[in-house]
Amino acid sequence: MAQVPPGQIVTERFPILTYGEEPRIPKEAWRFELFGLVEAPFTLTYADLLALPQVELTRDFHCVTRWSRLDVVWRGVRVRDLLERAQPRPEAVAALAYCYGGYTTNLLLEDLLREDVLLAHTLFGKPLPPERGGPVRLLVPHLYAWKSAKWVRGIELLDRLELGFWEKLGYHWRGDPWREERFQEGPVPAASLRFRSKKT
Repeated sequence: MAQVPPGQIVTERFPILTYGEEPRIPKEAWRFELFGLVEAPFTLTYADLLALPQVELTRDFHCVTRWSRLDVVWRGVRVRDLLERAQPRPEAVAALAYCYGGYTTNLLLEDLLREDVLLAHTLFGKPLPPERGGPVRLLVPHLYAWKSAKWVRGIELLDRLELGFWEKLGYHWRGDPWREERFQEGPVPAASLRFRSKKT
C-alpha cells in the first residue's frame, strides 16, 4: 500500500462533500479572473483555458475528514503558467481563490507555484462533473482537499494572508496533510507573511 499522511484511511470510493448548494455553471458562461497584485491581470473563458498548454497528472487526494483516494488522474492547466503570464508583483505573497457559490480559500503564492497545481477540467479522462467542481476546479494536491476549491472563478494575489471560508471557521490556515494541519492552533501568521518575498 502506498504511504499516506498520518491519520488518513485509504478508500476506493471518492466521496463528494459540498457545503451549501451546488452551483451549475455552463461551460460557455464560465469565466476565470487572475487579478490583484499582478502586472497583467486577465480573464479566461473555458475555450481560452482549453487552448492553453495542457498537463495530465496522477496525484493522491487527501480530505481533512480523514479519507484518501490514491492515483487520481487529472487534466488541466498549470496555475504556475497562468501566474507567469500575470506577472506577480514583488510584494505578492499569498492569494485568495474565489468560487461560484461564494466559497473562498486562501493559499500561499509559493504553493500555487508548484508544478502540480492546476486549474483542472478533466477527471479520469472525462469532463469534470458539476458535483466534483466542474466545469473547472482548483487542484492543490499537496494540501488537504478543501484547498482544491470547486467551481473556481478567480484568484486574487495579496500582500497578506486573508483567510477563506473554512479557515475563518477554524480550519488551519495552510492545511498540510503530512503535518496534520487540520485545525488552527495559535495565531495565524498574517503579519509576518506581509514582509515575505516569494524569492526568499
